[in-house]
Amino acid sequence: MTSINDILETVKDPEVPVLSILDLGVVRGTEVNGDQVKVVITPTYTGCPAMDMIEANIRKALKVAGYQDITVETILSPPWTTDWLSEAGKEKLRAYGIAPPVGGSEDKSVLWAEDKVIPCPHCDSLETTKISEFGSTACKALYRCKSCLEPFDYFKCH
Repeated sequence: MTSINDILETVKDPEVPVLSILDLGVVRGTEVNGDQVKVVITPTYTGCPAMDMIEANIRKALKVAGYQDITVETILSPPWTTDWLSEAGKEKLRAYGIAPPVGGSEDKSVLWAEDKVIPCPHCDSLETTKISEFGSTACKALYRCKSCLEPFDYFKCH
């Protein structure tokens, strides 16, 4: 039988389809006992609308792989952080045109400092400006590159 991680690698984030749920870091653990499998997930933020679809897609992928007794448990603590994004996931974001998080979730300077310099995922210019705190989804901010003039989403740290 295919490994659980290989199966979960096929389950994509509905909001950013270049990322698997493993790239995204929402899978917190798995347990396999014969034909029983349990997958523990954490939403990127409480109330994330994609989590119901992610759970359904986990179940579907596991059933296709031959598992019938499937449990998907959602836990909220510890809360998800962009620190859990894989390095491969960050590269996939950049290639998709979304700037990956800069810094880590432990950086709370945003409360007192100027905005971070976010490199443009299209041309790597550091001459970018934030247009809106919210981009195509609540977990992204909207930026524009002053060099290539392209708008882009930035996957916010949290």
